[in-house]
Amino acid sequence: MDDRRVAELAATLHAAPATAGGARLVTIDGYSGSGKTDLAGRLADAIGAPVITLEDLYPGWAGLADAVPLAVEWIAAPLAAGRPARWRRWDWVRCARGEWVSLAPAAVVLLEGCGAGAAALRPYTSTAIWVDVPVEQRERRLRARADWPGYAPHRQQWAAQENAFYRADRTRERADLVVDNGD
Repeated sequence: MDDRRVAELAATLHAAPATAGGARLVTIDGYSGSGKTDLAGRLADAIGAPVITLEDLYPGWAGLADAVPLAVEWIAAPLAAGRPARWRRWDWVRCARGEWVSLAPAAVVLLEGCGAGAAALRPYTSTAIWVDVPVEQRERRLRARADWPGYAPHRQQWAAQENAFYRADRTRERADLVVDNGD
């Protein structure tokens, strides 16, 4: 995605109405390899917003759906109430919850990761972004990532979770913005 498109998205996010608590919770969702993390980083740089990644919440490789209620309880609901978000990071090495992390309310907070645009988070969301990329390109991107060797053994399990979750949740259909992030 070019810099002009990122600037346009940033302007759109600033123009969106704030939710309760005065924050604008922006969710960035899409299948693995679609470029959610990269887009979140670029938007964060453009608007000076903090980014929370759902990778901190998934309770292991089978935890995509389990992370959504945690995101509501630990991040979205507190921010909507004007309180700090506070979550316990998942330690991927120990396969257990790690330290607590806090984030004070901000004008815009970006929540990125598979499941970020879930129906349960929509009441707290100012803008929901879905990142679209063709399957073949996503798979190519995943295999080119530095963390691919650790991810590869879990790819089929994670992909099955994504497919089941997105089919049931209809996340893409409810997105406010669909971003084509293909080459």
